Amino acid sequence: MHDDREDDTMTDNPRAEDEVVRLCQDLIGIDTSNYGDGSGPGERKAAEYVMSELTEVGLDPELIESEPGRASVVVRIEGEDSSRGALVVHGHLDVVPANAADWQVDPFAAELKDDCIWGRGAVDMKDMDAMILACVRELARSGKKPPRDLIIGMLADEEAGGLKGSHWLVDHRPELFEGATEAISEVGGYSVTFEGTSGEQRAYLLQTAEKGIAWLRLVAHGRAGHGSVPNDENAVVRLAQAIARIDAHVWPREYIASVRQLLDGLAELTGITYADDDLSPLLTKLGGARGFVEGTLQDTANFTMLDSGYKHNVIPQGASASLDCRFLPGHEDDLMATIRELAGEFVDVEVVHRDIALDAPFDAPIVEQMKAALLAEDPEAAVLPYCLSGGTDNKALQQLGITGYGFAPLRLPADLDFAPMFHGIDERVPVESLKFGTRVLSRFLANS
Repeated sequence: MHDDREDDTMTDNPRAEDEVVRLCQDLIGIDTSNYGDGSGPGERKAAEYVMSELTEVGLDPELIESEPGRASVVVRIEGEDSSRGALVVHGHLDVVPANAADWQVDPFAAELKDDCIWGRGAVDMKDMDAMILACVRELARSGKKPPRDLIIGMLADEEAGGLKGSHWLVDHRPELFEGATEAISEVGGYSVTFEGTSGEQRAYLLQTAEKGIAWLRLVAHGRAGHGSVPNDENAVVRLAQAIARIDAHVWPREYIASVRQLLDGLAELTGITYADDDLSPLLTKLGGARGFVEGTLQDTANFTMLDSGYKHNVIPQGASASLDCRFLPGHEDDLMATIRELAGEFVDVEVVHRDIALDAPFDAPIVEQMKAALLAEDPEAAVLPYCLSGGTDNKALQQLGITGYGFAPLRLPADLDFAPMFHGIDERVPVESLKFGTRVLSRFLANS
């Protein structure tokens, strides 16, 4: 328990928004750092917490481990019409690591400060986990059935590609998602504020697409030798040359439907016309979210790690680099061919992890329900689609034919630089934003 937690209204039947702060703080306080190499604490403790919160209101969730400590929780809630396709509402319990020395606060203390909850996961994505739990608990206490079956998932390992979470469940327990047709999860539905044609304008970015993932390792081969002897087959040099070629490559732009709709919507709201080769005046309006959008204008390839050599005076026979590539829908083959060509004959390209790109329709009934839920709480706002430059567990669910969207609704202060806090320092979510999102999500689940 947190001594600085907000004094929530506690009754026999508290509303979802009365519980969401407590739930968010409790979840942040459980360290579920995912280092990607199996060395972290895992999600088991957080999964047990979720189990207790769900069983307390009479639900019968299942805790599932893909391996010891790597735990997910799934529960199905029967709807009024189970013949309709079920809706999957899912979050992930793991977080990326945080270096406490870099933060203003302890990243796992879930401190309330400046009307915000601070901590690792406050944005990605224990805020949404708490919103889901609060809404589900309220629904269960009410005794009312949702319009259709809901499948609630709190999943492991998303921050390392979901191989021990969503992908494992899809491969080994697909019956958990039987009959599901659509899903909602993270990184969509948050607001940006900008100067519009008639004053301050707020727009919610609803995620309808995701770039695909190709995590690659470049391995250069050469001839080992003494550091004092000239060597024209130096693996380190060959790797460096490959890195320079890939880094210098200009990826061609392509505006997929969700990106084009976002740009056109922004242009209409702001009165700023744009050219395909010069988006800067328009994208400036997005503030911190600009980087997310810029990452969806073309394929990308960013180097993240290097490894070579073992002694100062020894030329190694090998050197490697890690490359994070993200590709637009339909671009995977072209991206891989380009990387292999740029790497050159002395550098192998190994696939460490890959996952698909997603592209869901914006003109869909479920999107209209999301819009209605948002606009009921914020009538003067606009709702626009966008493509996510990263990825979510919706990729795994797509293998079962489940169409995924990003809808973690948050009405944010105009001056909060929100998007850069994904995986960033001093991650925090405003309390009022969390309560707003809980009201929107509750309304959406009651009418979907």
